[in-house]
Amino acid sequence: MAKELVRIYAERQLSTGHLYQTDPVLMQEFSDAFEYVETEDQVKAIEEVLEDLDNEKPMDRLICGDVGYGKTEVAMRAAFKVVLDKKQVAVLAPTTILAQQHLNTFRERFRSWPVNVDMVSRFRTPAEQKETIRKVNEGKVDIIIGTHRLLSKDVQFSNLGLLVVDEEQRFGVKHKEQLKKLRASVDILTLTATPIPRTLHFSLMGVRDLSVIETPPSDRLAVKTYIRKFDTQVIRDAILRELDRNGQVFFVHNRIQGIHSIAKLIQEAVPQVRVGVAHGQLQEHMLERTMKQFLDGELDVLLSTSIIESGLDIPNANTIIINRADRFGLAQLYQLRGRVGRYKHQAYAYFLIPGEMAVSTDARKRLTAIEEMSELGAGFQLATRDLEIRGTGNMLGKSQSGHIATIGFDLYCQMMEETVRELKGEKIESRIETELDLQIRGFIPKDYVPELNQRLEFYRRLQLVVDRESLDEIRKELKDRCGALPEPVEKLLVLLEIKLFCQELRISRIRLNRDEVSIQIEKDTPVDPSRLAQLLGKTLKIAGEFQLILLVNTGGWKENAQQVLDCLKSMVAASEVAA
Repeated sequence: MAKELVRIYAERQLSTGHLYQTDPVLMQEFSDAFEYVETEDQVKAIEEVLEDLDNEKPMDRLICGDVGYGKTEVAMRAAFKVVLDKKQVAVLAPTTILAQQHLNTFRERFRSWPVNVDMVSRFRTPAEQKETIRKVNEGKVDIIIGTHRLLSKDVQFSNLGLLVVDEEQRFGVKHKEQLKKLRASVDILTLTATPIPRTLHFSLMGVRDLSVIETPPSDRLAVKTYIRKFDTQVIRDAILRELDRNGQVFFVHNRIQGIHSIAKLIQEAVPQVRVGVAHGQLQEHMLERTMKQFLDGELDVLLSTSIIESGLDIPNANTIIINRADRFGLAQLYQLRGRVGRYKHQAYAYFLIPGEMAVSTDARKRLTAIEEMSELGAGFQLATRDLEIRGTGNMLGKSQSGHIATIGFDLYCQMMEETVRELKGEKIESRIETELDLQIRGFIPKDYVPELNQRLEFYRRLQLVVDRESLDEIRKELKDRCGALPEPVEKLLVLLEIKLFCQELRISRIRLNRDEVSIQIEKDTPVDPSRLAQLLGKTLKIAGEFQLILLVNTGGWKENAQQVLDCLKSMVAASEVAA
């Protein structure tokens, strides 16, 4: 799967996409029909997307913008340009409800233009779906919106030009890659309010381009966020406060089995309230009816599972209560909080937890992070914080989280680069990945580099270092910008220096056990065996074919590391003499 995924990305870099013919007059007319004033970032994102479409290289751009910051309008501008050139657009949404909302938005926006917008989802009967798919296959539908039903084998696009993926983190990697396999040259635009670590990595590594919409629309207020212990009085007060200003409330309880007892609790706490229940196991027409009642203001409280997480746009709902908030991921909490505060009213979010002691450390970190980052436009910062809490994720597999050890920036970039070169027919020299176990743990402490994005950027640059000169530059920069290096940073830098020497010498493993460091050398090492023999002595011995043992004085990590470095430097000198 990893090989396939990397190959698709590499093919995209080499393939030529479609050059769109633009009618500037029609594009301007479509822009002028937008009822709001675009924010500065929105204008920039639109320009970047349209520029991508003018480029021969297929687009793979991520639009990261907070909830309600106008990402959909960016997608609609791109869709208009593609449709003008007689090509089709597919919009992939994670839930049926969001697909329905997109259908309404797109139809409304394109109503003055001869553009056929349709949808496939479980809100439609099988016969209706079949008819829509037939029209898509024949090219009679310009913009098709749907859930992963769009990925079924019977959907054969007549002339697909652009694929818009909304809330990417809700889809499995398999689904997303299926889409990319449709056509290695199809233009892809991804919209997300919180890029998951995998997405963030792809963006930072230049595998795909990134546009961040950080400027909030005018009149927007940040959502006031509270973490509270589960209590009927807290729930009652929150609901009554919203009802007093004729508003509505979302109540999220993510377990279907206990949802009706929560409904009863709400009803008893606030007898006059009208409560509707929504979850994924309801029949389509029941779910649609409940959602419509809430949208039309016939219900005061919508009690639901996290089915409302993505895209639901209800201007009158400005309080959200989330039960067992500790069980949600950071991106999910952020998405859920984004259901409120989309307009100019002050919105409130209550995260209910069973009590401090019943919550895991990671859950506490997540809740604190989201409480701290309640200012507008915090989605991108939250994604980087999520990356710190969870690790980078196994970027090429199906799982969304994992550890930095699984696959780092440098390894991914290396795989990427090698596959591109392989496809170009160039000869590839494999770079060795050294396994280091010197019982030294290095990192960048928060109090040394407090700014989260800056810390992340240093990690990224350190991961991509390929020579000692670059490492020295980063060392000098850290000292210059942040002051004297603390011990954890010194450890991190010394480990990277050892790793660079090992890669040069083709050493696959270095492991410390008490006072012995075993060094495993690959057969194609550049070290001259006759010169190596001169290095052997009391501290360096041969332990077997291609294996050396270095005896160290156990005087602490610094001394151990220095002895290993001295040994590696001698070996490099031996290889240089051989060269």
